[in-house]
Amino acid sequence: MKPVKVGICGLGTVGGGTFNVLKRNAEEIARRAGRGIEVAQIATRHPNSKCDTGSTPITADIFDIVNNPEIDIVVELIGGYTAAKELVLKAIENGKHVVTANKALIAVHGNEIFAKAREKGVIVAFEASVAGGIPVIKAIREGLAGNRINWLAGIINGTGNFILTEMREKGRTFEDVLKEAQELGYAEADPTFDVEGIDAAHKLTILASIAFGIPLQFDKAYTEGIARLTTADVNYAEALGYRIKHLGVARRTEAGIELRVHPTLIPADRLIANVNGVMNAVMVNGDAVGSTLYYGAGAGMEPTASAVVADVVDVTRALTTDPNNRVPHLAFQPDSLSDHPILPITACESAYYLRIQAKDHPGVLAQVATILSERGINIESIMQKEAEVQDGLVPVILVTHRVVEQRIDDAIAALERLDDVVDKVVRIRVEQLN
Repeated sequence: MKPVKVGICGLGTVGGGTFNVLKRNAEEIARRAGRGIEVAQIATRHPNSKCDTGSTPITADIFDIVNNPEIDIVVELIGGYTAAKELVLKAIENGKHVVTANKALIAVHGNEIFAKAREKGVIVAFEASVAGGIPVIKAIREGLAGNRINWLAGIINGTGNFILTEMREKGRTFEDVLKEAQELGYAEADPTFDVEGIDAAHKLTILASIAFGIPLQFDKAYTEGIARLTTADVNYAEALGYRIKHLGVARRTEAGIELRVHPTLIPADRLIANVNGVMNAVMVNGDAVGSTLYYGAGAGMEPTASAVVADVVDVTRALTTDPNNRVPHLAFQPDSLSDHPILPITACESAYYLRIQAKDHPGVLAQVATILSERGINIESIMQKEAEVQDGLVPVILVTHRVVEQRIDDAIAALERLDDVVDKVVRIRVEQLN
């Protein structure tokens, strides 16, 4: 049978890894796909010393790939929004299938891209866009297709997880670990997407759409970063039996879908709380299967290439399939997507860790308890660190039961108006994940 011809756009870390895996495992991949898969052309402006492209034709113009009549599958690995979107839409217009690792592109422009792909009868595959080499999209879209998904929660940004791991294990400051992460190549020179939760929100948006059958709605995802976390909060969480993780949470409720990324306290005995360093993990809870956990490398040359090549194999297998009977891009048939709304963060429900810097006066705890009680907020545990009194101030740390966030907002505002409370109240959400 005639081999399937692939064009790779971008020969950076993932592009180079994809070329290497396709070349090294060509025989095994052909056995799995039912026919050979060969890289017919590469578009790159910079050679990659980690891959030997041999006699493979190379161009500096990415659009040479999508206009090449020999190419069956375009692999988009250039990243970003603008050029990548133009490239993908042109490939679809030319009747070519697309494989991409671009989470930002899918999260922001996926609805438009999938509609165009459906119109043209081609596939857009994007397993590598979330959690690197972990096949979590396939697991939710296909392996858990018999389930009503209740919620999912993930550590889906390795940079943030590395920073929090170092802060907990070595008592280092956020700024200190971030600098090392940049030196190691885990974080970009501008780390905003990683540490402010934007990268994780891109990925969470994709997972939530597949889990709940809703359109992609990145603009409605709540994001909160980790830059304000202190080693004190990490240590207090540990003393209370929790670990802090930068978590993406998507939960189905009667009122709507929670879609949020933020620092989160997780009980220390949960498996996901013990995912450390740059590793990723996603928990998915379905009504039939219960809770499942998917763990592995969330980035890297060959782990991500593993997911890209798996998509290439899937597209190859489906080339002769009736387009109307392929696995839908977002797991549910396009005309069956739900209009269940995304909830604002104030309508989401969680438990909360609060750290209050108070004057060391009698009656402060009573005032705090009264403010919380008046708003229907119950306290699960409380610590007043008398041994840490400095300049007449004492930290008061408490964990509440689950409550709608608007009540916590009101309580924090009232606490910060107290004469005996100094500075802003630190609030971190708590998830039991059980």
